[in-house]
Formats: sequence, C-alpha cells, structure tokens
Amino acid sequence: MSLFEQHPPLQINKASPLADRLRPRSLDEFMGQKHILGQGSLLRTAIESGEVCSLILWGPPGSGKTTLAHIIAHSTSYNFVSFSAVTSGIKEIKKVIQEAAGQRRLANRKTLLFIDEIHRFNKAQQDAFLPHIERGTITFIGATTENPSFEVVPPLLSRSKVVVLEMLSQNDLLTILHRALTDEERGLGKYAVEIDPLALKHIARYSHGDARVALNALEILVQATAPNSQGVRAISLALAEEAMQKKALLYDKDGEEHYNLISALHKSMRGSDPDASLYWLARMLEAGEDPLYLARRMVRFASEDIGNADPQALQVAISAMEAFHFIGLPEGKLALAQAAVYLATAPKSNAIYAAYESALKDVKREGALPVPLHIRNAPTELMERLGYGKGYRYAHHYPQAYIQQEYLPEKLQRRVYYHPTDRGFEKTIRIRLQKWRGMREKKSK
Repeated sequence: MSLFEQHPPLQINKASPLADRLRPRSLDEFMGQKHILGQGSLLRTAIESGEVCSLILWGPPGSGKTTLAHIIAHSTSYNFVSFSAVTSGIKEIKKVIQEAAGQRRLANRKTLLFIDEIHRFNKAQQDAFLPHIERGTITFIGATTENPSFEVVPPLLSRSKVVVLEMLSQNDLLTILHRALTDEERGLGKYAVEIDPLALKHIARYSHGDARVALNALEILVQATAPNSQGVRAISLALAEEAMQKKALLYDKDGEEHYNLISALHKSMRGSDPDASLYWLARMLEAGEDPLYLARRMVRFASEDIGNADPQALQVAISAMEAFHFIGLPEGKLALAQAAVYLATAPKSNAIYAAYESALKDVKREGALPVPLHIRNAPTELMERLGYGKGYRYAHHYPQAYIQQEYLPEKLQRRVYYHPTDRGFEKTIRIRLQKWRGMREKKSK
C-alpha cells in the first residue's frame, strides 16, 4: 500500500465532522474568494481547463485552502497526493517523490502534491521539492496561514504563484450554514431544526470568517439540542450565545474591538504598566488572536517606543517570537508574557522613531543627493583619479576612534536627526554625542 493515501479528493465519509462532509465539490459551490475565482479569472480558467501551475495558497484558517486544493485535484487528471507538514519529514518527501517519478515514467501521469501547513517545513525540507517541480515530476500546492515571504524559501516562491485567500464574510458564512441545515446527503437536513435567524447571525459573526468554526458550532448545537414533543430541535439565540460564549464575550476580531484591544496593549506597555500589559495580552490570546501577530507588534514596539533607551528590548522581543515558534501553544504564551513585562518596565524613548521620520522627510524632499566623494569607495584606478575616497580619514587612526568629518550630502551638512533622551542607555549615548558634536562645533569655529 502507498505511504500516502491516494483517493478521490472529494470522497464523502459520513462519519466525518460536518465541516469535512460539506466541503464544496466544485467551484460553483465554493464560497467567497471572488477576487481570484470569479468568472473569467485566470485561476478559475486554469482550473476549469485542467492545467494548473504550482501554487501557494495563503489565507486565514477556514478560508478554503484545503478545499480549493481538492477541487483543483478533482478537475485534473493528475494523481493526487496529500500530506501535512505537521506529521511528515524528509523521509516522507522522498517516498512521495519516488512514487510521483514512477507515475510519470510508467504512465506519463503527473502528480499533484498538496502540502498543508507548508510553513512548518524547514529550508532543507522545502528545498527538496525544487528539482522535481523544475522537471515537472510534480505540480506543487502548498497551504499556509503564515506570510509566505517569511516562511517559504525564495526558490520555492519563485517557482509558484502565491494565491491570497481572504477571510470569509458573514454573508458567506450564513450561506454555508443555511446549506448545512438543508443538505440531507452531507449536512443536517435529516434533522427537523428550527433556528432563530439571530442565532445563525451570532454564529456567523463570532466565527471570525472561519467556515470550520461556524460548521462545528452548528453541528454541536443541533446534536446537543433535544427534540421537543413535535420532534423539532428549536435553537434560540441564547443557545447560540452559550455555544460561542468565549469568543463572543472576549473578542470581536472582525470589528472595532480588535483595534481597541491591541491599542490598549500598546499604550499599557508605553505607559510602563506591566499589570495592564499582561491583562490585555491575556485577553487577546485567550480570545484566539494569532500569537505571532502579538509578537510582531511587540517587536515593533521595542524599536518605536524603547529604541536605544534599552537596546536589549528588541532582542527580548525577537527571542520571544522565536521561542513561540519553537514551543508553540500553550507554553509559548509565557514567552510573550515575559516580553510584554520586559517592554513595559524598560526605559522609554521614541527618539529612534522621530529620527527616522525626520531623515525620511529630507529623503522625500531633497531626492537622491550625491554621496560626498571622500566617503565613496574607489575600487578602480579611474575612480581614484576622479577623486573617489580622496581626503577620507580612517577613524581608527585617531584617538578614541573618532575624527570629525562630514558624512552627509553637502546640502544636508550639519543636519541633526537623532536627539537621544536622558533615559536608560540613551543617556550614555547623549553624553557621547554631546562630546563629539562639541568637538565638531569647536573645529568649525
């Protein structure tokens, strides 16, 4: 038997959860993603023609990445092989490539290889696909919830088309829920269900664009609700609120509350309140926010609100992000909590942020000013004759490795962007710069 189950991609297993049974079987059943699958779109045309290139499907959970891969497989004559990066490694990759090569050699049949959560493969594992994609042994489809620019190696990106899937709208989810309630073959149509329209809207709203979450909640509600004397399962708004209680009470990632909470976390850290920072961090994590989103915000905070007042803050934030990558949930939450407390209690300075914004204004206003000749490199004799590098003074030849000379373009000479505060390590930097700038002023006079 093959290591990987090669099956009709849209086969129905009646024992499967509702979300799996109700997978769309065609593009006409597929909900959302009109921007990539609308009539006449390039991707839809390619799928309907049965010829697709290698793809990376990037989108949030429950947006239809796996389903789309199955529909593509169903529309082609390719041999379909699917496995997850969570449970597979180099050994499995080699096995499936050998099988694909055999199919191509013996039956002249291509293999469509679908890899879920491709971002969990390391560089070596991702590189293993490259020659086989190049030779046409496999057509590769990877699915990821993470930004491919950071999680997929550049050679694999260059050989694939990145397709961005969007979060499903509430209307999309309502259509899916209605379909589940009426489909007798794959859905819940065999049950006599009366559901308050407000209850359906509540499920759609607090599923945050994730069809799997919405269908799981509906299935639990229908199965857990006992029929009344007429054999009808009546589902009220109160029951739906109970089923979705955790996310309904804590978070609304689809609306204003998301921005309110991340603002509260940022301002609590800026205000040096570790207790409030921990509270807002816990609120967002327990509500289901992407931990790596919070890690990225803390990395930004370390430069924007702390900067050189504590240069270690940026390393702490980066380390927390890497620690979460390494150990995942739930233990990884503590690394984020440690970073939040460190950032909240660190000395604060926005001097780096202000300095960069000030320099950026000059870049935009003055354009591409020429580099002064004395600090240009002169790797050729011609450049040396033209004056490149002439008059440059090597700092290490002078006391304390400092010598006053101009490094800015002539039009911007004596411009000062960076004004360090007297907080934390920036106080040391400020004293050092005052000394150097004093030497420059003395020489100019």
